[in-house]
Amino acid sequence: MKFRGLRWGVILIVVAVAIAINYLMPLKEGLDLQGGMEVVLEAQNTPNITVNKEVMQGVKAVIENRVNGLGVSEPLIQLKGSNSILVQLPGIKDYQHALNVIGKTAFLEFKEPIYDTATGQITGWKTVLTGADLQDAKVGYDSNSRPVVDITFTSEGAKKFAEVTANNIGKPLAIFLDNKEISAPVVKEAITGGKAQISGNFTLQSAKELAIQIKAGALPVPVKLVEQRVVGPTIGKDAVDSGWRAGFIGLLLVAIFMILYYRLPGLVADLALVLYGIIVLAIFKFIPVTLTLPGIAGFILSIGMAVDANILIFERLKEELRKGIPLISAMDMGFKRALPAIIDSNASTLITTAVLFTWGSSIIKGFAVTLAIGVIISFFTAVIISRALMDFVVRIDFFKKLVFYGARVGINASITDEVPNEPLLSVDEPKSKTKAQPLLNQESDKNVKAKGSDEAFPLGEKERKQDKTSFSRKDRRAKRRKK
Repeated sequence: MKFRGLRWGVILIVVAVAIAINYLMPLKEGLDLQGGMEVVLEAQNTPNITVNKEVMQGVKAVIENRVNGLGVSEPLIQLKGSNSILVQLPGIKDYQHALNVIGKTAFLEFKEPIYDTATGQITGWKTVLTGADLQDAKVGYDSNSRPVVDITFTSEGAKKFAEVTANNIGKPLAIFLDNKEISAPVVKEAITGGKAQISGNFTLQSAKELAIQIKAGALPVPVKLVEQRVVGPTIGKDAVDSGWRAGFIGLLLVAIFMILYYRLPGLVADLALVLYGIIVLAIFKFIPVTLTLPGIAGFILSIGMAVDANILIFERLKEELRKGIPLISAMDMGFKRALPAIIDSNASTLITTAVLFTWGSSIIKGFAVTLAIGVIISFFTAVIISRALMDFVVRIDFFKKLVFYGARVGINASITDEVPNEPLLSVDEPKSKTKAQPLLNQESDKNVKAKGSDEAFPLGEKERKQDKTSFSRKDRRAKRRKK
């Protein structure tokens, strides 16, 4: 009794928390559901740097910082192969702006001029500071309200910048981005505050792009755009609508089948299936899981697997009822005997999802995650929720007839009635064996002589005929004498 109360307490708490999460938290949709852009960038070797695993980690870190600067919600940046990076930007609208931000190398350099001693002309530039000496960069405006980029140096960079400006008063100090000169202001005085301003022919958008790139840092190697895919919001909406429609139709067909075939237990399974859907969606929102079309497929597949566990249980229940076992005992034995098969089935599926998640692509990983979550929750709903609901139903007198459970042992028989005088046949026991035993006992009684005779052993066939014949002659003689 205490265990049943604890079971119901756990169920009520889990369902209440799941409903609250579904109400308060949004569902995280992937690129193929809400639209956006997906690009694949390939790192290029340079004369000084060969692309390797460490270089790719640096490229990934810089791109992550740049994407965060775009304000994209829930982006996906992951390594693909040995020299490529997959970038997914859900909900992005300005595709070209995003490409400019994440794809440029953005190697920033401050250079002082090199003069020809004979002519006094500038013959080249010498790098004195790089983007690594910067702490922050943001968009600002100059005195003429034109967009500029305000930069702040690190403490070490501020010292270098103060020294460089002090040595180049009256001379230009050029600023290069990816080996391209963007401005060359003349130094009027030493700048010791650790702050400066990059001016040029910037638009507001280009100034924002440069600020993001400087703040995120320069890419260690150039990257090349090798693949681009754009998913419009209309396509994503149609896809998600079709996916949920398919899921609803599948759920409805499964529910109808369970009710028609398993009757009352099928109705209990359908109720548990509804609770299963509520709990799984809550977990998707809480983790959160990025829901994609393959993820929806994994969720729908897990619905069928959730019902599969109930089918194993209810088939065992029907077998026990056919043997004439009382309802409550049959239910206990049904759950107990089906449990090993359910555990084995779920364990094999979880092993498969682990393999898919470890070695699959991003799309396959989404499918594996949703399927694994569904399998785990389906075990909870089948073993805990369905058990609690069945335990409640079987104790109601109205639901104690066989017709509610699909076990054909008599149309109007009650499952809790006493076992009849002639026991029901076991499905494992042949019918001929049960009927042959009493006949054999009767024949043995006839073939054994009376207890008072000298011999007490079975008569043979010939002896039985002679004995029968002698008795019939004596009877006829006795009748004649009476006459």
